[in-house]
Amino acid sequence: MECRRSPALPRGFSRQARLYLRPTALVSGAAADAALASGAGRRLAGGRFVFTACEVYVREPGGLTGAIAPVAEVAAWAEEADSQGAAAVLERLSAPRAAILGRAMDRPVIVGVINVTPDSFSDGGDHEAPDAAIARGRALAAAGADILDVGGESTRPAAEPVTAERELARVLPVVRGLAAAGHAVSIDTRRAAVMTAAFEAGATMLNDVSALTFDPASLAAAAAARGPVVLMHARGDPKTMQADPVYEHAALDIYDYLEARIEACVAAGLERRRIIVDPGIGFGKTVEHNIDILQHLSLYHGLGCPLLLGVSRKSFIGRIAGVDTPKERLPGSLAAGLNGLDQGVQMLRVHDVAETVQAVAVWNAMTAPVRSWVRS
Repeated sequence: MECRRSPALPRGFSRQARLYLRPTALVSGAAADAALASGAGRRLAGGRFVFTACEVYVREPGGLTGAIAPVAEVAAWAEEADSQGAAAVLERLSAPRAAILGRAMDRPVIVGVINVTPDSFSDGGDHEAPDAAIARGRALAAAGADILDVGGESTRPAAEPVTAERELARVLPVVRGLAAAGHAVSIDTRRAAVMTAAFEAGATMLNDVSALTFDPASLAAAAAARGPVVLMHARGDPKTMQADPVYEHAALDIYDYLEARIEACVAAGLERRRIIVDPGIGFGKTVEHNIDILQHLSLYHGLGCPLLLGVSRKSFIGRIAGVDTPKERLPGSLAAGLNGLDQGVQMLRVHDVAETVQAVAVWNAMTAPVRSWVRS
């Protein structure tokens, strides 16, 4: 869908219209302090960046219109009667995010991937044995991973599903071993039985690629588990998700989906402060869809939840850069991940932890407050 640009913020749209705000013109350091002091900016999700402008989108059956304006102008516009919830979105854009497993959301959190599978897209079979997976997890933690994400079912394109029994046999020894060693463990699963058993074994976070839609019992299981939950967008089932995916507007369609899933989870008893959202790069999306989402990542802060990004070794990198082997996509993975951090993403899910930690350390230094040359 093409967006019709306007020099002025939209007014007079229908009550059926969907409204979105994308924070832009992000600054950090001294520029952020100056923008806050003058009222020209708002802090983004309680983090280091301050946004000084917003891109406003209004989607109606007749099409999509958009305009960009300074934050102060958008705030005044949002208070008008015809802005339909814009003030609430603006508040969610600014509100600090709750800590996740004791990790503050004002610095990047690194989630290390541990696939206990024979058929994952980039490392299937590398850590299939429990001892190998536990050793891998310990190595990732030593390299700087804050959270270890253990999965026992491949969700690569065209992957065949496994039984709950097979998935449990793969993941439970690994979850127990890593949790017993004192590591923060996330369980990557779509099944309520696996969620419950993994939490009993020591997992403290849930990562569901189906956003708690695959298993009818998963909503109740997630609510009862009491840990943070990642809701990811995926179009269809892994076996068929890449069969000609179509969106009206990928970034906005996924926003709508995640917003609906958040509302469903809150209604089922899952506190909003426990919810993390993931736009699901590569899950039922073409290269063009992925690029559209990645260019508009800051939009998802309007959902009011921490944002997790998984771009590590994804196929869109290979298609853009001409790299067929997933393990050779590290440079592209780092570029896409750092682009996410530049838009306020709080969590990166990665395979190459040591390299990502190094890149993030340099990024942290580059976005820290600038040392003044002037003595006061």
